Amino acid sequence: MTQAYAVDTGLLILRLCLGITLALHGFNKFFGGGRIPGTARWFESIGMKPGTFHARIAATTEVSAGLGLAAGLLTPIPAAGFVALMLVAAWTVHRPNGFFIVKEGWEYNLVLALSAVAVATVGAGRFSLDFAIFGHDWCAGWTGLLISVVLGLGGGIGQLVIFYRPPVRSSQAD
Repeated sequence: MTQAYAVDTGLLILRLCLGITLALHGFNKFFGGGRIPGTARWFESIGMKPGTFHARIAATTEVSAGLGLAAGLLTPIPAAGFVALMLVAAWTVHRPNGFFIVKEGWEYNLVLALSAVAVATVGAGRFSLDFAIFGHDWCAGWTGLLISVVLGLGGGIGQLVIFYRPPVRSSQAD
């Protein structure tokens, strides 16, 4: 019994860390620095058009997926949000820089996305809204893995195919 509580406590710590981190990214888009207009200009500059639409969608998804995972509510669904967000971020911003985060690579995106998928696979644990509402981990196991990965990849790839138009880099001869 003590071991089960330790696992549930570990899952709670992981969910809170992942969820609050992502939610804060979303709140920062809404209320920090350049807010939605600044984020929209940046999205436009990297090829995510229309920028204002994507700034609002990204901020809303970061807040809702982050808080959903932190609370352990319908866990595979917010985990899918992590996958979609991190796929788009990795592809549009970090891919050209390689893997390592010290060179602005996609390492961090991978860790966030796969950590959320792992939580969806294992389940949110006893200290979650899933457990409080359903009396067990909602869709844990292979179902949680499939929902988080398929829904997340579908959302991310769909967004890239429909909206991503990478800026054309002009080469200037001296």
